[in-house]
Amino acid sequence: METKILPKKTTSARQRGATAYHAGLAAESIAQRHYEQAGYTLLVQRWRGKAGEIDLIFSKNDETVFVEVKRARDFSQAVERIGPAQMVRIATAAEEYAARLPKGLLSSMRIDVALVNGTGACHVVKNAFGA
Repeated sequence: METKILPKKTTSARQRGATAYHAGLAAESIAQRHYEQAGYTLLVQRWRGKAGEIDLIFSKNDETVFVEVKRARDFSQAVERIGPAQMVRIATAAEEYAARLPKGLLSSMRIDVALVNGTGACHVVKNAFGA
């Protein structure tokens, strides 16, 4: 009896990158709908400053909300994908954006993390970097 060995299916780095990019866009879209249904107005999507990128920026009741979107199979995996260095980059980028607002850094603002799991459910951690 002859055993055949099938070649492993491999995907190129480019294909994996494209898949991750589109999955990230889908997760951002889910988070955006979540915020808009709660009465927030989208100001900017994928804002890029010198310090880094902020996925979504919303406004509601004179408060600016910066949102980092993370997706994974489950919420615990998603939250683990935010490291200390990334938190610093996001906070610095948020400060850079806020400096352009009429009240500058005195503006009411917070940084949220929107976690999107494998089923497309969204869980928001408000003021995720706050004390």
